[in-house]
Amino acid sequence: MRLRVKFKKYGPVRFIGHLDVMRFFQKVIRRAGIDVAYTGGFSPHQIMTFAAPLGVGITSNGEYMDIEIHSITSCEDVRKRLNAASVPGIEIIFTGLLPDHAENAMASVAAASYTVRFREGRAPSADLSAFIPDFLSRDHILYTKKTKKGERELDLKPGIYEFTCSDNGGCETPSFHILADASSAGNIKPIQIMEAFLAHCGEVLQENALLITREEIYTRAESSRLISLEDMCCQS
Repeated sequence: MRLRVKFKKYGPVRFIGHLDVMRFFQKVIRRAGIDVAYTGGFSPHQIMTFAAPLGVGITSNGEYMDIEIHSITSCEDVRKRLNAASVPGIEIIFTGLLPDHAENAMASVAAASYTVRFREGRAPSADLSAFIPDFLSRDHILYTKKTKKGERELDLKPGIYEFTCSDNGGCETPSFHILADASSAGNIKPIQIMEAFLAHCGEVLQENALLITREEIYTRAESSRLISLEDMCCQS
């Protein structure tokens, strides 16, 4: 059986990299006594896959991991046991069984949603929401990506599915909702969108100015509509 685990990552744990998160869950699964399946050979390891890796420093309300298991009492029992063996900053919020035909978490990723805010004192003074319609109406949204081999120009426009702004009732700095392509073929990072948007507004993104939370990860259903990886489960 394949079990999908959805978890939050927040607090100081957000500075832990993806490989360390993998090692952490391997230990948690052992401590929780989950009847997990292992690979064969001389160096067996737990059979698990993760959805799109989360960048260091980013919090999340919707991370996913798939594990293969031999048996369980119930999905809710697994969730409680994993939480009992976990640490503050990683909270399991859902477990569910995947249908036999479902792709694993990594192969399923099509898009992701984010909430982006500015740190206190680092938001531009301009009314940024007024620039959004013109920003989204452009034929191309170009972004220069720096790589080890040099610079490469990307067109972000096809991968931006939603981009809105809320002033939070006027009591806080504005927050942005982003829904963007997160597939392996066209992965777009929210910081790239924000840099391109602020450049369009005539502003410069200050270093370490953004607080980013990944809210959910999506796949495409047969009708091409986006559904969460949680909704792929046949039993919870």
